[in-house]
Amino acid sequence: MSQPVNDDAIDFFEIDQDITLRRMVMRNSSPKGTVLFLHGFPETLYVWKAIAKALADEYEVHAFDWPGYGLSSRPTVDRFSYAPKDYARILDRYIGKAGIDTSKLTIYATDIGALPTLLLAVERPDIARTIIVGDFAPFNRPQFMYASLQSLKEGPAMDQVRANLNSNRDEILQNTFTRGLPEEEHFEVAREFKDDMFRGWTQGAMTSADAFSHYYSHFTRDQDHFESQLARLKTPVKVVWGEKDLYINKEMGVEFAERVRAKLTLLPGIGHFPHLQNPMLAIDEVRDAFR
Repeated sequence: MSQPVNDDAIDFFEIDQDITLRRMVMRNSSPKGTVLFLHGFPETLYVWKAIAKALADEYEVHAFDWPGYGLSSRPTVDRFSYAPKDYARILDRYIGKAGIDTSKLTIYATDIGALPTLLLAVERPDIARTIIVGDFAPFNRPQFMYASLQSLKEGPAMDQVRANLNSNRDEILQNTFTRGLPEEEHFEVAREFKDDMFRGWTQGAMTSADAFSHYYSHFTRDQDHFESQLARLKTPVKVVWGEKDLYINKEMGVEFAERVRAKLTLLPGIGHFPHLQNPMLAIDEVRDAFR
């Protein structure tokens, strides 16, 4: 019988002297396995809360705020670079220190959470029994990316894009999730989640947009490294993609799935945030991963 789920599931978890993560753990007395959800920009762990509650009757569920997001640490860039490779290290440390049995672990990673997961899997094929990824940029293919994301990858334009992201916080948090979708496909974002993003946007001297920009300053390097190591990726991967994704074109997902011989599910009418637009899709993907 599963244990009751409540807000006490959210606490803080020290990774090292520079990084403490805010995390959510929903435990089950006899879980069928463990799920770890990894968010993207501009999200926080609250994006997974309803999905986690739906799965907690069968599984142990984990999620955390990446450094630079929500209420997790934001060290200065001389202490932590916010690169995908550094996020991969944080993920590895979290799984180890949390005592997660990787033979029973499914990782569900989207957007900026996906490349770190795959970088870690290249080095540690046993890091999970299954990895589900989607709506991200595994390779350096700027032609498949939204214009502002392309600019974040280009040195001269990077600072201006970062400044624009910071000055447009309210618009980003209001409209990012439905941008590019027809009116009939728009969906509501839970007030609790939206409030958490607003509250967590700025901590100390760093915003989530700053962390996102720092991530992108290393993005091409880490994408190229991942592509060069693709043959070493042995962990089973499933690819899920919103067919109407405005930010990362579905062709990126098609190429990635073909290159790693992974099953690809294209979701008709769905944009960059399938887990928000239709949460049952994410719930079903996780359950299928354990069958």
